[in-house]
Amino acid sequence: MNTSRTTTIIAAGALALTASACATETTTTESGANVVADGKLTVCTSLPYEPFEFEKGNEVVGFDMDMMKKVAEANSLEMAIVVTGFEGIQSGQALNSGKCDIAAAGMTITDERAKVIDFTDPYFDATQALLTKDKSLDSLESLDGKTLGVMTGTTGEKYAKENAPKGVTLKAFENLGLQTSAVKSGQIDAIIQDNGPLLDYAKKNPDTSVTAEFDTGEQYGFAVKKGGNAELLSSANKVITDVKSDGTYDEIYKTWFGQAPDAG
Repeated sequence: MNTSRTTTIIAAGALALTASACATETTTTESGANVVADGKLTVCTSLPYEPFEFEKGNEVVGFDMDMMKKVAEANSLEMAIVVTGFEGIQSGQALNSGKCDIAAAGMTITDERAKVIDFTDPYFDATQALLTKDKSLDSLESLDGKTLGVMTGTTGEKYAKENAPKGVTLKAFENLGLQTSAVKSGQIDAIIQDNGPLLDYAKKNPDTSVTAEFDTGEQYGFAVKKGGNAELLSSANKVITDVKSDGTYDEIYKTWFGQAPDAG
């Protein structure tokens, strides 16, 4: 699905060479959106974060990428992807420097982040979860005296710092892939991350389990430059509303999660 003729994906390895990666000026589309590369919607994302964004062959695919294709289509643009660090996305640096027009990185809407980037309306509900190979580790309290892996700059890291017992050693990783590799290899005892990617990982790696979820009431949003792209923000919000009302959202959700939202 979503194989539109208006969509072009640029492989991550070639992204550093694209003009849009260092552009400082924008052009205005017929829809009124400002873009850093003429005829393209340039999307910043951070990998791997399966099933929201990850590499498959020579493409970056996932739930967020299918949603971004819809935003590109709504503005008669092709889609190009820039892979960058999550810290640069959530701090607003990637958008402010002209690397991209919009960020899609499984990013929780927070008041702190909203000070430096403009979020769309929420498009996905999430919460925090534990992944481990030891099913007895089913709470933060059970990790007392053990090591918990967190991802730098995430709400999971913040939650662990605020709620884990003092006896829990926190070890920071730059991305989800490094986190899961560390728990898989036994370097650490457990990791905390958003439940979506952890449930997806556990399904594919049966020697690991999601043993606890913490109801943090989080919601994901896409993001544009703070105060700099009201038209694109409005377009993205309309896409979120439209795909939820016409059934497209459920189809995209089923593609990456195997069932529609709230299905049994």
